[in-house]
Amino acid sequence: MRAWSLALHIRRCFCNRSQKDLQSSFHNPRPWLFIGLGNPGQKYQGTRHNVGFDMIDAFAESQGISFSTVHCKAFFGQGMVGNTPIFLAKPQTYMNLSGESTGPLAEYYKLPLNRVVVAFDDMDLPCGVLRLHQRGGHGCHNGLRSVIDHFHGNKEFGRLRIGIGRPPGQMDPKAFLLQKFNATARERIDVALQEGVEVLRLLTSKGFTESATRFNTNQKFKHHRHATMSEF
Repeated sequence: MRAWSLALHIRRCFCNRSQKDLQSSFHNPRPWLFIGLGNPGQKYQGTRHNVGFDMIDAFAESQGISFSTVHCKAFFGQGMVGNTPIFLAKPQTYMNLSGESTGPLAEYYKLPLNRVVVAFDDMDLPCGVLRLHQRGGHGCHNGLRSVIDHFHGNKEFGRLRIGIGRPPGQMDPKAFLLQKFNATARERIDVALQEGVEVLRLLTSKGFTESATRFNTNQKFKHHRHATMSEF
């Protein structure tokens, strides 16, 4: 084979292989792991501290995903959003030990932390207001602190913050977290859960930057409205 003909043949093979690799990457995207934080058991259902569980339950229901197994100390389910695999987890370790579940889950599936999103309650946001972030600290949230510890100090994972507001007056924050929502607050949270479901769906196709920019802008307007409204 002449030199120019061999070079052309190699170039064609390389281009074809590259196209196949790209097609394989497109048709077999890397999975996402969505984790909700909360406390296990009937006693804590519907409480402010368990809205992370509520978010993952709402997402699972929207996609027809069931929590059919217990895996790495978590109720675990898996499904698809379009052609993207999704893993859902609700750690059953109690909130302050959440990392004992989340760390092993990410390691088991060999997921980079930029494919992990943790949903949790946040007293720094008004009730029913959400934020989506690619990274951050623990913000004195013990469940999130445990997650970071079991990710070996790595904070480069996604967070879906779910606003629950601040306790009224001199109320003990711990007691506030373990209370159930009143009717007004529950209504706001239920709306927020559906908004959270939509942004998690969007995330699987658009990625963090586009999803977070669009979503957080809308949530800022909501923040201003809700910050002046009392739920009590």
